[in-house]
Amino acid sequence: MADQPRSATPWLAFLVGGLIVAVAVIAFVIYSGGGMSKPDMPKSVEVDLNLPKAPSLPDAPRLPDAPIPTPK
Repeated sequence: MADQPRSATPWLAFLVGGLIVAVAVIAFVIYSGGGMSKPDMPKSVEVDLNLPKAPSLPDAPRLPDAPIPTPK
């Protein structure tokens, strides 16, 4: 009896079926209102940060004056 070549049809059917289930679950979650939002939660958050003032930096050293060129 000759060996028949195997086909990838069962794996392909399993993969396509999994994708269909995943799309169905995502569609259900989206059309049911998201399922993750809470109507009691505030829409905005006010943040008040009291940070200490950064220390001032010391003055940088002054560069020496450029030499004056001598006339030729």
